Amino acid sequence: MEHTSTKQAAAVDPARRRVFLFLQGPSSPIFRKVANRLEAYGHRCLRINLNVGDQIFWRRRGAFNYRGKPADWPAYLSAFIARHGVTDMLLLGEERPYHQAATAVARLNGVEVAVIEMGYLRPDWLTLERDGMSSNSHFPDDPQQILAAAASLQEPDWRKHYSQTFLADASYDLLYNLPNVFLWFLFPHYRRHAIFHPLAEYAGWIRRLASEKRRAAEAEATVALLFSAGAPYFVYPLQLETDFQLRAHSPYFSQKDAIDEVLTSFAAFAPPEACLVFKVHPLDNDLIPWCKFIEKKAAVLGLDKRVLYLDGGNLDHLGAASAGMVTVNSTAGLHALKQGRPVKVLGTAVFDIAGLTDQRPLDDFWQAPQSPDPNLGVAMFRLLAASIQVRGNLYSRAGTDAGADAIARRLNDNSLNQPGAFVDPPPRRKPQKRPRVATRPT
Repeated sequence: MEHTSTKQAAAVDPARRRVFLFLQGPSSPIFRKVANRLEAYGHRCLRINLNVGDQIFWRRRGAFNYRGKPADWPAYLSAFIARHGVTDMLLLGEERPYHQAATAVARLNGVEVAVIEMGYLRPDWLTLERDGMSSNSHFPDDPQQILAAAASLQEPDWRKHYSQTFLADASYDLLYNLPNVFLWFLFPHYRRHAIFHPLAEYAGWIRRLASEKRRAAEAEATVALLFSAGAPYFVYPLQLETDFQLRAHSPYFSQKDAIDEVLTSFAAFAPPEACLVFKVHPLDNDLIPWCKFIEKKAAVLGLDKRVLYLDGGNLDHLGAASAGMVTVNSTAGLHALKQGRPVKVLGTAVFDIAGLTDQRPLDDFWQAPQSPDPNLGVAMFRLLAASIQVRGNLYSRAGTDAGADAIARRLNDNSLNQPGAFVDPPPRRKPQKRPRVATRPT
């Protein structure tokens, strides 16, 4: 039997036992481990599998398979909740279509929703929030409330505790997705939320791995030239095109729209000596030619000598010496804030808070970027770590054990978003998608 932590509190009183329903989680054993720990507390854990990959990563009792059509999913789930007395729901990413429908059903039936994701405070933290993230987050956005809630909190231990490898991540991803591709007929009506077919993504990753050393060397050489030139520069970290932070919590239909807006604004309003550096996400699948797109747009705007493109290198090292960072809503913005660098957010982000990020229009940011208030920054990071982050990761044994222990403990204690990090209704709004318009003249 899989290890269950011995550090848990005594089992709950039978009158307080709850029924936890697990929907889709990461391609990782962590949901199974969380369920083991919750049952050790005395709760009941159920799972609805939507595909073969879900089955592979659950591998324990309490599983049910949904093979129906997406249109029938809400009615099925509502009946399931009533039949089994579900009190709580756990899922990865509330913006997946199946999960959007599920959270709506949960609200109608008085079921508490807990959302688990990669941590805001990477590399070895996980996010655990009530109801959702970003636009759906209940984390406060009022600086005074954040300062008050964090007043008695201690500085977290920021040292890295757990390591995970790209090989483990990739192996779990293959184990989840390949059976879904080749055994699709077992769940014939399942619809993927991803933009790209898994086989196309894997082909892209193979190309990237084959050129990793060359790309890293080119990035290091470009950064060395940038530093030696001594000119001010801004950093734009690319996000994954498939990321729901971009798809659901930004005003853009594609990252191409954001890049177009940033380059156009930079050409018109940035100091003439300033440069703009685009940094590729380390897990980009290489299916969109970002370099070609950026270079073509930069050339049209007369920026070809002021725009740099990095497919490798250390983002923290790059950001520490920058004049500031522009991001849609990447967690890279948190790293920049921790370094005391100015940050401009274009979408919705939990850290986009007056006094921390620059609240002025993007056009104004280039000329005089505003640095974060250090006291508010300390308070925000302490409150994040204490209330909606837990220590652990998704792809190592030690990291998933630690994460499962902490997640189960908070769920059992009803302490999500505590202390002091739950504002109802959520204080942020989901941005309206902007229609694509012609580029402004420079």
